[in-house]
Amino acid sequence: MVVLLGSSSMPPGDTYDRARAFTRSIEFDYVSWTLEALGIKTGQIALGTIDYLSPDKQHQVATDYLDLVAQIQRSEDQLNDIYANPKISDPQSTSTSLRDQLQALYKRRGLLQPVAEAVVQEQVSEVAASLGLTLGGQPVPPVLFHSTPLPLALIISPRDKIRQVADISLLPDLSVDQQAALEERVDKALNVSSLVVPVGGVGLYPTMVQQTTNLNWLFEVVAHEWTHNFLTLRPLGISYMNSSQLRTMNETTASIAGKEIGQAVIERYYPELIPPEPAPGDANASVQQPPAPVFDFNAEMRATRVNVDKMLAEGKIDQAEQYMEARRVFFWDNGYHIRKLNQAYFAFYGAYADQPGGAAGEDPVGAAVRALRSESSDLATFLNRISWMWSFKQLQQAVGTG
Repeated sequence: MVVLLGSSSMPPGDTYDRARAFTRSIEFDYVSWTLEALGIKTGQIALGTIDYLSPDKQHQVATDYLDLVAQIQRSEDQLNDIYANPKISDPQSTSTSLRDQLQALYKRRGLLQPVAEAVVQEQVSEVAASLGLTLGGQPVPPVLFHSTPLPLALIISPRDKIRQVADISLLPDLSVDQQAALEERVDKALNVSSLVVPVGGVGLYPTMVQQTTNLNWLFEVVAHEWTHNFLTLRPLGISYMNSSQLRTMNETTASIAGKEIGQAVIERYYPELIPPEPAPGDANASVQQPPAPVFDFNAEMRATRVNVDKMLAEGKIDQAEQYMEARRVFFWDNGYHIRKLNQAYFAFYGAYADQPGGAAGEDPVGAAVRALRSESSDLATFLNRISWMWSFKQLQQAVGTG
C-alpha cells in the first residue's frame, strides 16, 4: 500500500529529466522522509495514546498544539529580527535567552506533536466513516499524516501552451533569490516557463502537511491529502499523470472533499470555530448586505487566464508573457503580491478548480467535476463515482456534456 500511495508524485518525460540537471543537488529526499514518518506513525499506533483521551482532552490537545506552534513562530520571528537588526552588534549574546526558550518550546513540540496528530487523524477518520467513506467500517487507507516543513515544487510548462510537464520537489529552505536563479537557468536552457511554488501538502503515505496555527485549514488539508490516498487506490488516482485533464479532475475532487470533510470535523468537534450566524430577529442582518469586494481576485485572474490562452492559441507567446507581467503588476497594486505570473503559474494553480473562476479560466474540467458533485446525493456517492473514472470523456458523459 505504501508503494502504491507514494508512486504518483513524479512525472516521467524528457523535460523532467533535462530539468533535473539543474535540481539534483537540491531535491527533496522523499525516501528518508517517508521512512522517518512511518516510524513515528508506528510508534503512535503501538502506544495507542488516543484511546486514553476523552473527547474533551482530545480537543484540548489539538488546540494546545496549535497554540504552541504559534508561540514557536512568534519566537522564531523575534530571533530573525534580532539577527537582522543593524543596531544589534552581538545578536548571539542578545538572543541567548530567546534561543534557550526556543529549545524548550521545540522539546515540548516534540512531545506534543505525535499526540496532536493522532487526535486529528482520529477525528478525520470518524467523520469520514460517518460520511460513508469506509470499507469494513474504517477509512481505506487509514488516515495518516505528519506535519513538517514541506518541499517546494518546481513547476514547468511549455511557453506556447499552459500545461504542466514537470513537478520537481526541492528542499524547503531555498531562499527566494535561489528560487529565482533556478527558474532563470531552467527557462533559458530549456526554453520553458518555470516557477517554484509552495505547497500545503503532499499525497505520500503518510501524507505531508505543513505546520499551521489554523485548525480549520489543517483539517481541510489533511482531508484533501487523504482523498488523494483514497483516489490512488482507484483508477482516477492511478491515472493522475496521464493528462492535464486527469490531474485537474484529481485535484478538484480532492479540494471539494477536503473542504467538506474539514468543515464537518470542525462542526462536530470544534463548533466554537464556526463563524456566528446573524440572529433571526436581527433587522440589520436582513437589510444590510455585505459590501461588494473592491477587487475580485478570482474574476480578474480568470480574465487573465482566458486572455493568455487566446494569445497562446494564436501563437503570440511574447505578447502573452508581456501581458502576464503587466497583470502581475496590476495584482500587486491591488494587494496580491504574486512574485511571478507565467504559464507555469497557471499550469499549477489552474488544476485546483473547486471554485468557479480563478486560474483555471474557462477550462471545462473543473466545472464538470463541480457539476458531478452537485448532482450527487452526498460526498460518498460523488467520490465513488468519479474515483472509478480514468478519462475526462467519462466525466463529460456522466454530467451530460460529452
